[in-house]
Amino acid sequence: MWLVLLSYQFAALLLTRAQNACIGHSTFRSPVNSDIEVLCGSQSVELQILLCPVYFNGYNESLLALNSEHSKQQCKGTPDWTVDPPVVKFNFSITEEAITDCSSKLTVGHLNFSHVQYINISGMICSRDPTTGAITYHQEVMYRFSCRYPLQYLVNNTQMSVLAVKDNNGSFISTLSMQLYSDNSYSSTLQIPPGGLELKTRIFVEVRASNLTNRFNVLLDRCYATTSPFPVNTTYHDLFVGCDRDGQTVMGVNGEQQEARFSFEAFRFVQDADATFSTYYVHCATRLCVNSFCPTNCTTGTNLRRRRSTSDNQGTTVSDMATISSGPIFIRLDNGENLYGLLELKATTMTKAQLYVC
Repeated sequence: MWLVLLSYQFAALLLTRAQNACIGHSTFRSPVNSDIEVLCGSQSVELQILLCPVYFNGYNESLLALNSEHSKQQCKGTPDWTVDPPVVKFNFSITEEAITDCSSKLTVGHLNFSHVQYINISGMICSRDPTTGAITYHQEVMYRFSCRYPLQYLVNNTQMSVLAVKDNNGSFISTLSMQLYSDNSYSSTLQIPPGGLELKTRIFVEVRASNLTNRFNVLLDRCYATTSPFPVNTTYHDLFVGCDRDGQTVMGVNGEQQEARFSFEAFRFVQDADATFSTYYVHCATRLCVNSFCPTNCTTGTNLRRRRSTSDNQGTTVSDMATISSGPIFIRLDNGENLYGLLELKATTMTKAQLYVC
């Protein structure tokens, strides 16, 4: 009994001291919207609210919680009386579990190929009225917040990641990979012999994203081949752009799950007519889409995706897309003759891919 009484008196003393620290302070006044400061970080959302306006309205930090989740300790704030003006701080990591644990809202903008797609995290800091009677004279305290991220997606472990390796804000972890196969079951990795592949050999391509939540699918907007290992404005051949595809390209799945698949027949570039073999690289402009919005139907006469003009030619600055590339594909130009004695190329296994910012 005495311990409980002493604890109550100690808490009352702290509350009195805290309120005394606010009396006479310039922020000891009614709350306004500008009392909250929001930091939308790459791994967490951090909120700071001025404490003195909260005390002015008859509340304290223990009566504030994220989205009125007053019974959950992780949804409570931490006061900081060492700074001027005093603040109460809230923070939560950008994972689907942490966002929903305190009932914050996670919404995703509708997919639009001419605009950047956003994920929006929003919520509010709400007060709990300490009055136990039928009426109260306390005005409710409520601060709303929101953070918007360009085409970033929640991963299952620790952080929000983005497709591109780098953007203006720094480095991000990519979960994209590209693999080439020799069979339509996508089980046998493509082995390129020292002499290169024969023309019209069918090559199966898979682009996969790992460690995603089930909210997102992989969507290939455009896949093409270039004579350069980089997705730049060199000689290129479009395998498909949206629903428009080359006659030898066969689409598998695209926008329907967390890997996208297609195949094409090996060809050569005309400029390599005098060379021993033709070398080129496959690039895929890749984005994530919300599975409920992914445009997956390519019916005759209907193009659900925006086709780029020739002037675009993969030079887009839209930040919600990344281009992933294969290693070199060697195609022999000997009309079936054996070049094993002429070439000193080791057998190549297509196991690596590169990411580039669009």
